[in-house]
Amino acid sequence: MFFNKKNDICTPNHIFFTMEERNRTLGEFIIEKQKEFQYSSGELSRIINSIRLAAKVVNYKVNKAGLVDIIGAAGDTNIQGEDQQKLDVYANEIFIQNLINREIVCGIASEENDDFITVAGSDNSHNNKYVVLMDPLDGSSNIDVNVPVGTIFSVYRRITPVGTPVQLEDFLQPGVNQVAAGYVIYGTSTMLVYTTGHGVNGFTLNPAIGTFYLSHPNMKFPKDGKIYSVNEGNYIHFPQGVKDYIKYCQKEEGDRPYTSRYIGSLVSDFHRNMIKGGIYIYPTSSKASKGKLRLLYECNPMAFLAEQAGGKASDGYNRIMEIQPTELHQRVPFFCGSQNMVEKAEEFMGEK
Repeated sequence: MFFNKKNDICTPNHIFFTMEERNRTLGEFIIEKQKEFQYSSGELSRIINSIRLAAKVVNYKVNKAGLVDIIGAAGDTNIQGEDQQKLDVYANEIFIQNLINREIVCGIASEENDDFITVAGSDNSHNNKYVVLMDPLDGSSNIDVNVPVGTIFSVYRRITPVGTPVQLEDFLQPGVNQVAAGYVIYGTSTMLVYTTGHGVNGFTLNPAIGTFYLSHPNMKFPKDGKIYSVNEGNYIHFPQGVKDYIKYCQKEEGDRPYTSRYIGSLVSDFHRNMIKGGIYIYPTSSKASKGKLRLLYECNPMAFLAEQAGGKASDGYNRIMEIQPTELHQRVPFFCGSQNMVEKAEEFMGEK
């Protein structure tokens, strides 16, 4: 940390911003950047604003966990066969209702729902241009033990004709077609981090007044890092290339060994690695032959953010955002983080 005398505030050593920038709210920032939203006449700005509002509601509930009956299993499973937590269900409902009530999207797909939702206007029209895909509460299995969780979202422009009901093909688009993506992290502070293809910016919630302020402008992954994030408990089930890369990270040579840091919440691991430099790996395994993470709800939005922040994301061989989805809940292996670290991991994968 450096003490920034210009503003009399402490900031991470790679982030410097003026007092004017620090006082800029998310709403003001969105208005300023409206011209960067291709094709948009305000809808995309309204989508980000809707996500901001829903995030504040979910944040309020997350911070009351343990005081009210909002933690623990809901008693149901989602389409992936995973036990749903009560906060999973709550967050899913909040984000969906906020997007529907504002009549700004033509469709919504959620990790918690079997199928996509078609959204019509109050006049039963289908004139909106965007679809939203989301993981409403990433890492929710950690909520009982007070570990940071998050929300991940991705926005696409529909490809079927405006005026008709949304179709599956509107959601099964490669990540390169994303017009916006981001996440909310509910931790020691609540942050909303997003991109519209013009860099990555982070906004921290001031809970006293309920406003997000620009706190991390132009976020960047360091080219190199010293953190690797992988569930080493599954080591025996990993492909040989991943095992060899882990051994490489642990070997005492040059600037190694690297530090192992794994939270088990993608948003939290990604956020730390973007700030400090590192790689996140969730590979295929003998227990999950296609990987575990969902391409549309987790990997594509995080890959978009990573690339916009100077990082890289792949499935171990190919660019994540160039994968053509074939199903709504498709899983893929995921290697994401500092560019040089991801490329080194790909080298080990390629050798095997």
